[in-house]
Amino acid sequence: MLERCRQPLERCFGIGDGGDGLMWHMDLKPYASGDYSIAVVQANSSLEDQGQVFASPSATYVGVYDGHGGPEASRFITHRLFPFLQKFSTEEGGLSEEVIKKAFDATEEEFLHLVKRSLPAKPQIASVGSCCLVGAISDDVLYVANLGDSRAVLGRRTSDSNSTVVAERLSTDHNVAVEEVRKEVKELHPDDSHVVVYTHGVWRIKGIIQVSRSIGDVYLKKPEFNRDPLFQQFGIPIPLKRAVMTAEPSILVRRLEPQDMFLIFASDGLWEQLSDKAAVEIVFKNPRIGIAKRLVRAAIQEAAKKREMRYDDIKKIGKGIRRHFHDDITVIVIYLDHSQASLNGRSKHHIPSPFDCTTVPVDIFSLNSDEEDGSPHGIN
Repeated sequence: MLERCRQPLERCFGIGDGGDGLMWHMDLKPYASGDYSIAVVQANSSLEDQGQVFASPSATYVGVYDGHGGPEASRFITHRLFPFLQKFSTEEGGLSEEVIKKAFDATEEEFLHLVKRSLPAKPQIASVGSCCLVGAISDDVLYVANLGDSRAVLGRRTSDSNSTVVAERLSTDHNVAVEEVRKEVKELHPDDSHVVVYTHGVWRIKGIIQVSRSIGDVYLKKPEFNRDPLFQQFGIPIPLKRAVMTAEPSILVRRLEPQDMFLIFASDGLWEQLSDKAAVEIVFKNPRIGIAKRLVRAAIQEAAKKREMRYDDIKKIGKGIRRHFHDDITVIVIYLDHSQASLNGRSKHHIPSPFDCTTVPVDIFSLNSDEEDGSPHGIN
């Protein structure tokens, strides 16, 4: 039932963006309780962000995976996490915090096995990791689980007005730039005065990484990898007595209410440029169609302003170099219609197929190059 999540982009609905050769978007698509929209822009040489939505009559899963050190971990999560969620929820009779933790644990464990198998040929894979943000909706209950600093934000009407909206953050940023997170890491390692280091203007764990939780980053979790001669040939070993990162997700459980209007799931590339409030206002004040793309463009416009440039100037910059101006950005907007009929007049049961998955392409630059060569990836 989740086979479409495992298949190439050709099997998922999506289109490229003619205005920006490094952007891909899916303007609007129905699911059981409303509509959703996805957009992603590539800045790195290899797209390290991944995002996906799986919709079925009983549950909807949303995932944003912001990789670092390479794309391998975020791509791996795309193929493993949702099937584990579906497997464990079936075995346990429904979604729960325990089911979500088991799915995260199983994904982390499988990636560890991949690293061990790949180490002789590709030792650098021990330093690849990914933030992992997941939303799950079932029976009007929302679960938000995350590792790292991708973020989920709810837009909801105020109790006394239908014309105003407030932003409610639903996830925890596991980033040592946040004082509480920095304090948490230091308290877990009282015998290591250099567990968090201020370097190049930011706080980093071991002077290397800002996020404190992830899938992967095995060399910062398993001391034996730092002692491995193969890995030592790849980079400078980091002396570890024990793990300085974890794959334990923060999980929020919340019953959806009638005033809850929409959810924004996005990698930190968006939140580096837009506040929670600004993003929610954009969604609230604009049409649904293309709303995720509108958020990505707003973020790039803010990045351009900081460099005294225009968005049109940034669009001309190629992948890799473009990372100096903004990060990869992935945005998924989920509308919550709370009724049998959505605002577009569809029945709750009229979704494209009983089980449907949309996944962003693994590389937008190559995708759009193919389109220019006359080999478009389009609607299946």
